[in-house]
Amino acid sequence: MNTNKLMQTEIAMSVNGISHRIKVEGSLRLLDLLRDDLLLTGTKEGCSVGECGACTVMLDGRAVCSCMVLAAQCDNTEVTTIEGLDDDPLAQQLQLSFIEKGGVQCGFCTPGVLVSATALLKQNSQPSDGELLDALEGNVCRCTGYQPIVDSIKAVIKQG
Repeated sequence: MNTNKLMQTEIAMSVNGISHRIKVEGSLRLLDLLRDDLLLTGTKEGCSVGECGACTVMLDGRAVCSCMVLAAQCDNTEVTTIEGLDDDPLAQQLQLSFIEKGGVQCGFCTPGVLVSATALLKQNSQPSDGELLDALEGNVCRCTGYQPIVDSIKAVIKQG
């Protein structure tokens, strides 16, 4: 037995509606699989410890930090990245509102914030202010001061 080869596991997953069967090493993060293997670079790497939210994706509809999820844990799951929201009407509404209300500035955090906001509004179309702030809690933005982000999302909630 060759002990120099790392153990690999084959997983089946859907990423942005496309089915994949991929062999992954046990230590491979979902973030690295998305960026390096599937070339989905909209998901950003910020802190690498689940604190900044730049790498947020939806895993079976829930917003998660992809830097904290092992790819091997994603067997038989559905992953949606910012690229997978291109044709989503709700995500498009959010994007327009972010532009109109100044919720996007440098743009580094924007993909993660948009994924978090989309996941929230798909689960709860009329969240309270507290629920909205809870959903954004894991997303760090150094440019906007957060109020334009909150205003952008609230504008979409108001539109119904």
